[in-house]
Formats: sequence, C-alpha cells, structure tokens
Amino acid sequence: MPPAYVKPYVRRQKNDAADAAAICEAATRPSMRFVAVRSIENQAQLMRHKAREMLVAQRTQLLNGIRGHLGEIGITVTRPSLPYNAPSVICFLIS
Repeated sequence: MPPAYVKPYVRRQKNDAADAAAICEAATRPSMRFVAVRSIENQAQLMRHKAREMLVAQRTQLLNGIRGHLGEIGITVTRPSLPYNAPSVICFLIS
C-alpha cells in the first residue's frame, strides 16, 4: 500500500504504533488500492539500473575531483576529453 494513501489516516505523532494503526484503518476501507508485488526479474532489472546510476555518479565525482586537483597545479583539461585521457592523466600524476 503506498504511504501516500495511509498518511490521511495517521491521527497522532509519527511513530510505529500510530503508523500501524493507520495502515490497519486504511486497509479496511473498500476504496483502497494496493500496489502489486514485483517479480524477481523486475527487481533484478531495477537493481541493475540503480547500480549503473551509482557507477556513473561515482565516475563523475572522481573525474571532477581529478579536474579540480589538476586545475590547482595549472593543468587544464577539458571536460569531454577527461574520461578518455583519465588513465594517462593518472599515470602522469603518479610519476
């Protein structure tokens, strides 16, 4: 059951007991709609998408950090060329 459907039935402050009472109250309503259970395949696909989003975000953070550090020592690298030159730039920094 989506949380937005339960929220109108919460009478007191937010705690586990009040949430449980609101869920029970909302579940007894005849007009209440429920969310379908996701299949294992659907969950796996969503997990792959989320993992990819996380990897892209981490790569962007890393490359922006490298660009910032290189800028501090006077080396300017254009944004589109950095992902392709990242290994050579990292080797340059190490040596």
